[in-house]
Amino acid sequence: MSVRECYSTAFASAIIVALGGFLVGFDTAVLSGAAGALKNYFLLNDLALNIVIVSALVGTIFGAAGAGRLADLFGRRGILLGIAFIYFISSLGCATAWSSQVFVIARVVSGLGIGAATVVVPLYIAEIAPANRRGQLVCIFQLNIVIGILASFISNYLIALAPQSEEAAWRWMLAVVALPATLYLILLLLVPESPRWLVLKGRFHEAADALAELGVLQSTDKVATIRVSFGQELPAGREPLFQSKYSRPILLVLVLAALNQFSGINALMYYAPSIFVIAGAGRNAALLQSIAIGSISVFFTIIAMLTIDVIGRRTLIRIGSIGMGICLLIVAWQFSLPLGWDRAMILLGLLGFIAFFSFSQGAVIWVFISEIFPNAVRAQGQSFGATIHWTLAALISWVFPMVAGGFASVAFVFFALLMLLQLLWALYFMPETSGRTLEEVQNFSLSYQDEN
Repeated sequence: MSVRECYSTAFASAIIVALGGFLVGFDTAVLSGAAGALKNYFLLNDLALNIVIVSALVGTIFGAAGAGRLADLFGRRGILLGIAFIYFISSLGCATAWSSQVFVIARVVSGLGIGAATVVVPLYIAEIAPANRRGQLVCIFQLNIVIGILASFISNYLIALAPQSEEAAWRWMLAVVALPATLYLILLLLVPESPRWLVLKGRFHEAADALAELGVLQSTDKVATIRVSFGQELPAGREPLFQSKYSRPILLVLVLAALNQFSGINALMYYAPSIFVIAGAGRNAALLQSIAIGSISVFFTIIAMLTIDVIGRRTLIRIGSIGMGICLLIVAWQFSLPLGWDRAMILLGLLGFIAFFSFSQGAVIWVFISEIFPNAVRAQGQSFGATIHWTLAALISWVFPMVAGGFASVAFVFFALLMLLQLLWALYFMPETSGRTLEEVQNFSLSYQDEN
């Protein structure tokens, strides 16, 4: 096999595994178009509807918290296959639910798959990618998330236009997820196991073969380097994450994951149609504007994917922090205007925010979390970061609808101030990981030397 073919194998494996992001995005956003129909069918009040919407996020917390340990025990590929199966089962469960209780259970199961995917997909891609393209390849996961969100908006819009009952429409919206889930399950059978996980399990010859297949020319030497990176640490899955020597990567990931959610992104994406209704748009116009948001996300995620290994992770975060802060202030100003006033700039503010978020935080978070932790605790660290991410997503998605009606401008000012905090963090504390092997990242992530 030639070097080019080997790199093609790594790229193809990353593409296939990253399709899990499509399911994350689609499943996360699908309820935005079905919420009204669900409220009518199950006779839900506003509180009950909010519980239905947030139920999947509850599942994501548990899925993210447990996926790292499971990936260490059963392998990255094995857990990915389980995630695909969860998506398929939960989709059918939601589409055939005969009560709100059954629907909530199915959404919690769906959330387990979403949370686990945000752990294992970036983890796997980071472990198979060459250092000079790791950011780009892990970014494919985020690109698939935003493509999935866009596809969900388009799918919901087209299904809503079809001549059918309201009940049939929402059931079809949720059943559609089973199709990409089935394709994902089949394609995962074609990808190799992570060579770093094979090293962790002592399967050194298999790891060398996997590395050679993925384009590493001196795979035996690379296996030796990976083995050395463990030092005196315990085997994967038994080395505790929460100890003082890992405090630096833990703190870095905690801050990045928290600021990702406190940018306000999930508040905007989960409730994009209703935000535009508050701003004065009709229901169909809101759905079309949601499609516009999805298109902007895809375009600027592609730009980030092409530049993240060139200008670095920190530069993307710095640019994004400034842009998001300005756009959030525009949105806050527009929401502060009295009813009846022209709010045309709300669209500019929201789309501008989505553009800067997609170019920065959206692209960087999964890349950074997947590479900053040492080999022995990488899966646990990825779980930690994803758990923080989804816990805050659930909290914000629960609270934001309560303040969007009368205090939306205050909420967006709060998010803007946090983007200023993010800028300062990126300027003075965030290390640059671009172009380094995972073992090189491990060396400086465990050091308190100033990397700026």
